[in-house]
Amino acid sequence: MSQDQGDLPLREVVASQIRSMILKGDLKPGERLVEGHLAERLGVSRNPVREAIRSLEATGLIEVVPRRGASVSVIDPLEVHHIQHVRILVEGYAIEHAAKQHNTEALEKIRLCIERGRRATEAGDAIEAAVCHREFHIAVEAAAGMPFLQAVLDPLRQQTEMVFSVVTDHRGEMTWNEHEEMYKAIAAGDAKTAHAKSRRHILNALESFKAAVKT
Repeated sequence: MSQDQGDLPLREVVASQIRSMILKGDLKPGERLVEGHLAERLGVSRNPVREAIRSLEATGLIEVVPRRGASVSVIDPLEVHHIQHVRILVEGYAIEHAAKQHNTEALEKIRLCIERGRRATEAGDAIEAAVCHREFHIAVEAAAGMPFLQAVLDPLRQQTEMVFSVVTDHRGEMTWNEHEEMYKAIAAGDAKTAHAKSRRHILNALESFKAAVKT
């Protein structure tokens, strides 16, 4: 059941409105986001707009460049396709090693990300859900015990989160069910199944993304 927007802090309401404008195409890819203009358009002050932009940067929908400011991220479907297939290779490697390491503390972090993500999705908080999605994948990478993985995957992170942000309204609980399956395979020490679940999760998200950008 979605949480009523009247119960949400203003910055979250504004973030939800800006996110909706991006996904509907009211704000175009590459378009600069001027705080004053957005504040006037949404009938709020600049502060919640600034905070909303900061939170949306974590979802990949907004890119913030020093001295240039914020703009709507450009989605290149072919680039997304290639990135997702690179993720299959690298994240498959990471989740296999996470299953082999079986670090109890790391497993708990993964589990908590899933719990928070489910609650956010059930509450209709797409911004928090995107943050939890990001943190889930970072937690899996950390569980592999290979610090260099973050350096490899960080450059892909924005497009990765953008895919989730685009498809989250379509996939909803399904995403967290897939994450739960990945977590269970890691917890069981089953590297082969963990790899297979990770691959299927990324391919499912890619198919949903392709369908979403065609509409």
